[in-house]
Amino acid sequence: MNERCSMRSARWREGPVPHRFAVLGLVALTAACGGDGGDSLTVGAWGGAYTRACKLAYYEPFIAETGIVIRDAQYNGGLAEVRAQVDVGRIHWDVVPMEIADAVRGCDEGLLEPLDPSMWAPGADGTPPEEDFFPGTLTECGVGAEFYATVIAYNRENIAGPEPRTMQDFFDLETFPGRRGMRRKPMGNMEFALMADGVPPAEVYELLDTPEGIERAFRKLDTIKDEIVWWEAGAQPPQLLADGEVTMTTAYNGRIFNAQVLEDQPFEIIWDGQLLDFGQMVIVAGTPNLEAALEFLAFATTPRSMARVSANISYSPTRYSGLPLVGTHAEAGVDMLPHMPTSPENLERALRNDWEWWVNHTDEMNERFSSWLAR
Repeated sequence: MNERCSMRSARWREGPVPHRFAVLGLVALTAACGGDGGDSLTVGAWGGAYTRACKLAYYEPFIAETGIVIRDAQYNGGLAEVRAQVDVGRIHWDVVPMEIADAVRGCDEGLLEPLDPSMWAPGADGTPPEEDFFPGTLTECGVGAEFYATVIAYNRENIAGPEPRTMQDFFDLETFPGRRGMRRKPMGNMEFALMADGVPPAEVYELLDTPEGIERAFRKLDTIKDEIVWWEAGAQPPQLLADGEVTMTTAYNGRIFNAQVLEDQPFEIIWDGQLLDFGQMVIVAGTPNLEAALEFLAFATTPRSMARVSANISYSPTRYSGLPLVGTHAEAGVDMLPHMPTSPENLERALRNDWEWWVNHTDEMNERFSSWLAR
């Protein structure tokens, strides 16, 4: 065993980490210092402000703690890239942050490693992990990472007259002329279209369960289709607003917040009709770095790591004991709680993403959406 690995072994035995971390760390140490795993992990990354927050919150502390290097690879969602790696048996990514619907479908397809919820750290107050995570954020192959929201955002400098305030305003091209930015996926767009058409948030998925509801959503999207600029990566909406390419855009709330706070952009968030969601972290099935990947997930999903993410981007912890640890922005000193998608004021007309509906309808809706785009 080389000197660095020997020092790491001693640190895991003596360092102030929970016992289960020490166990995982020693297993990972075997792989990293003479096993098949190696000294690095590749983590899929959404890019931009979110990846920067993750680097500060747990990439860099994890590297300092373990000596295991983290490399990130651009990931824009979906299962296609993971499926391709697993199908040919050449795994390039070890850990991936996924939208919950993709994580559940990937698990069902055998693309992801099953995870034991008991392996995660207890809450900051000692609560067992299964009780500390918000209900539903732990699944067979995924561990909850953060709550985030897809919202509507605009640039104040590009709005003449009264500013938009509602989901209906996003679809109102007469009062608020100009192009609209939307993610090139049906999820979120279908829900926004129905809410803009007068459907209360509580009735959206009940209506989407009917052919009439789906047709109604597409008819509403038809009203702005010619003015839509499609985006695929989360870093694009702030750039579209900054460049004046769109009047309004759907966006992830944390990306807009960081542009406001760190870049002094004159952006505003419309919380009306926000689509509240949570992301999970998963491990790609067949990774040769399984033990180190487990160690990384255990480190990244502690309440303190989650709070460090919240100190760098306005995404909320998925653990009860993580919320009291959220304070001010690490650089700007802004109180973060009012900017969280889970704050009471921002939840007034929120729609919680029904990921189970999307697990059951993703293929069908992707096909319908592609056909609609091609028309």
